[in-house]
Amino acid sequence: MALTPSSSMLAPGTRAPDFTLKGIDGKKHSLADYSTARALLIVFMCNHCPYVQAKLPDIIALQKQFRKDGLQVIGISSNDALQYPDDSFENMNRFAREKGINFPYLYDETQKVAKAYGASCTPDPFLFDANRVLVFHGRITDAAEPGDPVAEYTMEDAITQVLAGKKPVKAFEPSIGCSIKWK
Repeated sequence: MALTPSSSMLAPGTRAPDFTLKGIDGKKHSLADYSTARALLIVFMCNHCPYVQAKLPDIIALQKQFRKDGLQVIGISSNDALQYPDDSFENMNRFAREKGINFPYLYDETQKVAKAYGASCTPDPFLFDANRVLVFHGRITDAAEPGDPVAEYTMEDAITQVLAGKKPVKAFEPSIGCSIKWK
């Protein structure tokens, strides 16, 4: 049985919902701030999830590899920090420094942005084209569990297609991770 996106997730072809969120740099960030990016990868993530920690080097590498070609990665943490203090705003700053995060890391304290996107897990990546239309929602690589070998660099392939002015072969490939910790 093939997995398909739930009805609450953004459908392929949908425009990115707007947001204004505080970043670990202390500034407010909105979707419009990234209007010149040729591709926008929004990744719902957090600090404590072992799946995020396993995929983070790949996400950092994607930003480094494709920045000059017009990719902008944005990380958004939406977890309930009261129940999961490792995911607090202060710990987001520490985590970003320790891991060498090279992209904006934003805090969705109200969880409204995660709900608008239909995010369900961490990491949950959404790839948009230059018009901010969702062209791919799904996994970074095919490694299902932290430490599994990687045979397919799914997101890298999708980004390459988008930057070449094409649509990725698939619009959805499920991401595996921890559930978002809802309030």
